[in-house]
Amino acid sequence: MANQYPMWKYYPLNSTPPEWVGDVVDTVNRAELAISTFDAHTGLSSDAVLAELRPGLEALGFEVESGKGANQKVRRTVLYGENGVPEVNYDIDAFNDFIGVAVEVEAGRGAANGADYRDIVRTALILDANYLVLMQPYAYRSNPSATAIHAYSNSRAQVDAIYQSRRLELPFKGVLLIGY
Repeated sequence: MANQYPMWKYYPLNSTPPEWVGDVVDTVNRAELAISTFDAHTGLSSDAVLAELRPGLEALGFEVESGKGANQKVRRTVLYGENGVPEVNYDIDAFNDFIGVAVEVEAGRGAANGADYRDIVRTALILDANYLVLMQPYAYRSNPSATAIHAYSNSRAQVDAIYQSRRLELPFKGVLLIGY
C-alpha cells in the first residue's frame, strides 16, 4: 500500500480532529511536489518548507515567519514582567490567533537532534497556544548518499509515549503531527 501524503496523526487519540486540521493537512498536500521527503528530496531547510507553505497558511489566517529579520518573525509571549510588559517571548514559525494554533516546521538538523521535544516544551509555555502543529520530514537526507532520518516516525513514537504514559500532561487541546 502506498503512503498517503502527507502522513499525519492528531492527539489525543480519543478526540475528533477539529475542522482546521483538514485545512492545514490540505495546505501541506498542495505543496507536495515542492516539499515531499517521501522520495528523493534531500537537504530541504525548514525555511524552504515554510516558504512553500506560507501562502496556504496565510489564507487560513496564520501569521507566518517570512524571514530572519526581527520584523519578519512570529513572536509570542510566554511571560509578562513589570507593568505588563512582555518579558519572555519565543519565536515560532506560524500562529493563528483566532484558534490559538502554533506551528513548528522542522527539517535538517531539527530532524536529527530532537527538536520535536524542544518544540513541544517551548510551545507549551506560549500563552494562548491551544494547539500545536509539528511538521517533520517523513525521511530526511542531508545528501543523496546519506542514510535517511525518519523524523516523522521518531516524533510519532515520542508523542505517542507522551500521550499514552500520562506522566507528562501537555496544556494543549490537541497536537497535530504531520510528516511531509
